[in-house]
Amino acid sequence: MSNTLTILGIESSCDDTAAAILRVPDDGAPQILAQTVQGQGQLHADFGGVVPEIAARAHAEKLDICVAEVLRDAVLGLQGMDAIAVTAGPGLIGGVMSGVMCAKGLATGAGLPLIGVNHLAGHALTPRLTDGVAYPYLMLLVSGGHCQFLRVGGPQDFTRLGGTIDDAPGEAFDKTARLLGLPQPGGPSVEAEAALGDPARHAFPRPMLDRPGCDMSFSGLKTAILRARDAIVADKGGLTRQDRRDLCAGFQAAMQDVLAEKTRRALAACPDLGVIAVAGGVAANEAIRGALMGVAEAAGVRFVAPPLALCTDNAAMIAYAGAELYRAGQRDDMTLSARPRWPLDAAAPSMLGSGKKGAKA
Repeated sequence: MSNTLTILGIESSCDDTAAAILRVPDDGAPQILAQTVQGQGQLHADFGGVVPEIAARAHAEKLDICVAEVLRDAVLGLQGMDAIAVTAGPGLIGGVMSGVMCAKGLATGAGLPLIGVNHLAGHALTPRLTDGVAYPYLMLLVSGGHCQFLRVGGPQDFTRLGGTIDDAPGEAFDKTARLLGLPQPGGPSVEAEAALGDPARHAFPRPMLDRPGCDMSFSGLKTAILRARDAIVADKGGLTRQDRRDLCAGFQAAMQDVLAEKTRRALAACPDLGVIAVAGGVAANEAIRGALMGVAEAAGVRFVAPPLALCTDNAAMIAYAGAELYRAGQRDDMTLSARPRWPLDAAAPSMLGSGKKGAKA
């Protein structure tokens, strides 16, 4: 007998307001019936980054619109849902609270089960949504606020092998963009400039490659960009377009080399795993994705990366994680709280450093 679930997912952890409806059979591939993501780029453009208060207000204004849109596109009502899954952390607390409160209201009004989802678990389980990857597998979760290698053994079974002790890669991309006067979000801006630059012009550091293990650090790389920029300005009186392109290319090459080498080490630490998956916003960077694919091929393991639209924050991944948790027996109630920090591997010591989303999970 088929046990198909239809889940409404809600995501509001940073600056994307998202909703999705996912149909998950127990004997087939999940199907995204409808999804929408409303970004806030214009609201934050003048500030060089995401302003938490502005983000929270925008989420509160857009969440019901997003939910109504996906219900309309899927030609379903709330009575057609089996549960509501919502990001309950980690993230910018005002945005997370907006999503949790919206989900609570919908669940109460419709009499539906409520499932709080860890945003990072949404990314970590995306390979199962998109490619049907079986447990266990190795995951590199690389996003704006987090970067960690995880052994994924189940929807609530995560073992951290290493992670960033300071700035996450996406955070470093954003800060580099600000240093060079490029628009936010920084990832796409730096990638576009890097494609036209010379990565060999500047000898930027590859932090922590001289240390064993899978931990990473990117704050020193950002500082190296700052010093190189200032040296050029002092010499020339300003930056040319090609100077900016070369700085971006050098930065991206350094980031790529660090992530590739740390991935090799993570694979060596998990010889029993035949899959390395990557997810998170930085996984949309084609140069980095290509380097990781090369590492996987050299190691003889399968490489899995979600479609670009599912690398960045979205509600389909939250709905899918919610479906797995629902089948595992999780049910939340009106005491569900928003959490600014929520490590996937609760047994691992907290990562050092701060970063834009607080202490590293």
